[in-house]
Amino acid sequence: MTSLLSVSNLRVGFGRKPEDNEIVHGVSFDLAAGETLAIVGESGSGKSVTALSINRLVDFGGGRILDGSIQFTRQDGSMLDLAAAGEQELTKIRGGEIGMIFQEPMTSLNPVLTIGEQIEESFRLHRGLTGKQAREAAKDALDRVRIPDAARRLKYCPHQLSGGMLQRVMIATALSCNPRLLIADEPTTALDVTVQAQIMALLAELKRETGMGMIFITHDIGLVAGIADKVMVMQNGEAVEQGPLDAVLDAPQHPYTKHLLSAVPHFEAGRATRTDYRRADEPSAAPALEVEGLTVRFPVTGGLLRRQTGAVHAVDGVDFDLMPGETLGIVGESGSGKSTTARAILGLVEPTRGTFSANTNGAARQSGKPVQMVFQNPYASLNPRLRMDSILAEPVIAAGGGLDGETQARMRMLLDRVGLPENALERYPHEFSGGQRQRLCIARALMLNPSVVVLDEAVSALDVSVQAKVLELLVDLQREFGLAYLFVSHDMAVVERIAHRIAVVYAGQIVEIGDAASVLSDPKHAYTKRLISAVPSVDRRKETFEVDTRQVPSLVRPLGFEPEPANWQSFGPDHMARAEA
Repeated sequence: MTSLLSVSNLRVGFGRKPEDNEIVHGVSFDLAAGETLAIVGESGSGKSVTALSINRLVDFGGGRILDGSIQFTRQDGSMLDLAAAGEQELTKIRGGEIGMIFQEPMTSLNPVLTIGEQIEESFRLHRGLTGKQAREAAKDALDRVRIPDAARRLKYCPHQLSGGMLQRVMIATALSCNPRLLIADEPTTALDVTVQAQIMALLAELKRETGMGMIFITHDIGLVAGIADKVMVMQNGEAVEQGPLDAVLDAPQHPYTKHLLSAVPHFEAGRATRTDYRRADEPSAAPALEVEGLTVRFPVTGGLLRRQTGAVHAVDGVDFDLMPGETLGIVGESGSGKSTTARAILGLVEPTRGTFSANTNGAARQSGKPVQMVFQNPYASLNPRLRMDSILAEPVIAAGGGLDGETQARMRMLLDRVGLPENALERYPHEFSGGQRQRLCIARALMLNPSVVVLDEAVSALDVSVQAKVLELLVDLQREFGLAYLFVSHDMAVVERIAHRIAVVYAGQIVEIGDAASVLSDPKHAYTKRLISAVPSVDRRKETFEVDTRQVPSLVRPLGFEPEPANWQSFGPDHMARAEA
């Protein structure tokens, strides 16, 4: 294999005096054409800064390369030192020969341009396509990443798509020009396991066809095991260990590598599920939440008069109940309707029909707000202009309460329960780490003593060691306060460790529901089987990912369409699946 990229003694600093604020300290590695290097490490380890330095995007964020060389072999065989290249040369390289997939799609896409316009731009700049050709190429790019109704989605703006869908758009854009080097910074963090497997299949296919090299930044060791040839572990801006995949995973030498491997939750097909609660033990208990026939539809308009021509059946006839002290994990593909279900229960989306009711307790009985939510992104869900005492008091004030002694006492008690000091009340969000911010979000959700807490991808943005601590905290709080959790996630290993029951959502409908151990160890519906078979594992090395050509069914239906009533089959006392046609 010919050398594609050679990084030697890379040092990067930030600020007016970057020499005094060095973030990356002397990192070196080589990458051959057709080879994949996985860079792993927790937040702040320098892995993303290293990646951004390769195509000099770090220059736009206040960073500067202090020392070292980045030798890149161009398409014509010539060598270019990217560390010393001018902006004109770099503009030709970026997107054309070096593609980049960013971690946060919402901040990487222009909010005022349609998805189609943003993908077409890549084809215009690097391939010279215009008009209909560019539109067709953009549609094909979305088809490759399994986005349903690709032609219609091209007209959407970013805010109209879910996080997982947006990440697929980013991946489609990065792969559009078949780059020689692809830098993927946590490219599948927001994706469910089936779509993740498809993205890995696309990347593997491109590697085989074009000899593309890849730098894959991730915290998912299972994913590393399936795709990487080499692994580099970073801590505090240094490469503390690197080598062939098997050597690093099977015989780690550095203490930090051992710590990372031990903190990663491994999927065990139902053997690691919780056993601290069984609904059969409390047959007469009243549910904390009852949902019956929940349906959410969004109108689709067309024509000159913008008349309604159909509807997006985002959620179609969802039924479940949730007991006090119980966790129901909701899993499914991005766009399947799991987050819409959660938002409808919270009143953030207007349901078309159906009923849901939550039993109240304590302060929630007075406020009338028995359901609270912890959002995915702890950086975006806290107001940066307010101190933490104001942020924690917000739910109480919104419910008609005041900042009295009782409220302040509850703040202090909850801060103690989530493991933060009392002086945290006097600080601003930017003074906390990601894990601490999510703990504060949990404390805020508990201010009104709710009976149900909705956790929408609440730990997916956290490092694995922080994630483990937050999950442990959630379990402790659930036992202490008798909370019921609706846990929406795409991470099956995390769901396995926190859920008592699991509901699998596909195309807006629940297709399988029941005891977590039963569903994960013996899935009955074809989609659940596909979901579980796609979960990455440290034990599954160098997987041969294959592109699944099956189309995700469109959720757009003509006016007046109603689905057939569900035909359920029972597979035990607490395990049901829809009969398949």
